[in-house]
Amino acid sequence: MASVPKLLLLSLLFFLSCYRSHIAHAGDDGSYKVLSIGSQSLRTNKSVCSESKAAVRSSSGAATVPLHHRHGPCSPLPTNKMPTLEERLHRDQLRAAYIQRKLSGGVKKGGRGGAGGDVQQSHAATVPTTLGTSLNTLEYLITVRLGSPGKSQTMFIDTGSDVSWVQCKPCWQCHSQVDPLFDPSSSSTYSPFSCSSAACAQLGQEGNGNGCSTSQCQYIVRYGDGSVGTTGTYSSDTLALGSNTVVRNFRFGCSHVESGFRDNDQTDGLMGLGGGAQSLVSQTAGRFGGTAFSYCLPPTPSSSGFLTLGAAGTSSGFVKTPMLRSRQVPTFYGVRLEAIRVGGRQLSIPTSVFSAGMIMDSGTVLTRLPPPAYSALSSAFKAGMKRYPPAPPSGILDTCFDFSGQSSVSIPTVALVFSGGAVVNLDANGIMLQTSSSILCLAFAANSDDSPGIIGNVQQRTFEVLYDVRGGAVGFKAGAC
Repeated sequence: MASVPKLLLLSLLFFLSCYRSHIAHAGDDGSYKVLSIGSQSLRTNKSVCSESKAAVRSSSGAATVPLHHRHGPCSPLPTNKMPTLEERLHRDQLRAAYIQRKLSGGVKKGGRGGAGGDVQQSHAATVPTTLGTSLNTLEYLITVRLGSPGKSQTMFIDTGSDVSWVQCKPCWQCHSQVDPLFDPSSSSTYSPFSCSSAACAQLGQEGNGNGCSTSQCQYIVRYGDGSVGTTGTYSSDTLALGSNTVVRNFRFGCSHVESGFRDNDQTDGLMGLGGGAQSLVSQTAGRFGGTAFSYCLPPTPSSSGFLTLGAAGTSSGFVKTPMLRSRQVPTFYGVRLEAIRVGGRQLSIPTSVFSAGMIMDSGTVLTRLPPPAYSALSSAFKAGMKRYPPAPPSGILDTCFDFSGQSSVSIPTVALVFSGGAVVNLDANGIMLQTSSSILCLAFAANSDDSPGIIGNVQQRTFEVLYDVRGGAVGFKAGAC
């Protein structure tokens, strides 16, 4: 009889070892990572674009286009005056606050879609009277071709937007841009929607602003804090992605008035990748056999990434966690964070702290955590950085270090543990944000309340992030770009 407990113990140990072997990891599991000082700087990077393996990436049944940082040497846009870190963080706060307010029901009813966008209903096309800045958080862009013959359009991508738009002739209030304004009259496949069309009706039914002008459907989109907008004619035309993928009858806004971007942004418009019916993802579901897409944000501005539509067929190698969706706010894609590890050790944070969930967002820079989780993360990270002198806070970044005289430093690993056992070990460039030539700060911040958190774009760097809407999962593949 004495052998029975021993047998049960051996069985239990075998079960636990098998269970651990099925816990999925993305990235390495070391306790420290090496980070090169200056690698993230928008001002000190070499003027040479380092094309990654993403540039030659291709797959059957999918469309892939290169993706670049707005201010890096890979960007097709001219290098103009870059925003200061203070400006970037201020705009980031506006965007994060808007997303959290919308998910908490604090935004007026009738708004859906948008850049973290609120799309307001109206019976006439009106021009926003107050300007805002929350669109300026967007940092990653792609180049597509619109119309017949196709004309290049350089557009920001945004998972917090549904309605895509470009600036069009005639443009009565527009920012300057790198490409010529899109001219609907020069495209043989351009078609504005009528006020009685199903597309115009759906625009209103989905909570998107629609109106009527000379029998043509007019859209109105208000973004961020409600003060930024674009308005024009809701239309369709041929969209070309990459070298061999054509999307016919692509629905988009032909903007005649825009007040969200600054002149030195130079972009032509915005490509919505949200979960609403108007987004590029939803419109191409039939073309690519499902609502799935992925992207890889490069580790530094001097390297390139990619955006892939129809990514479900190439989803091997990902660690996955269930996707959370809201019927009231279908634009956003949510996940459930369950734990955080620093230096390989799991922090003592009750799972209930993360009960509000997290939003995956390409346009928010910093990851926002519930206050107890951020406090635990900050304390553990500081404990692992005792060899380096602390630096004063920089805005909302309060866990900072002075690396004067260093070319590279050793920092504790940070891993995010999601529901379903997916462990995502962040890249070194996804842990800290460079604020000056020698000072770097932990690239996380605390929520002001118990609103849903946000997984920002810094933490997503180098991972191929898969949004498998039909399959109900978000996936991560390390070292993809």
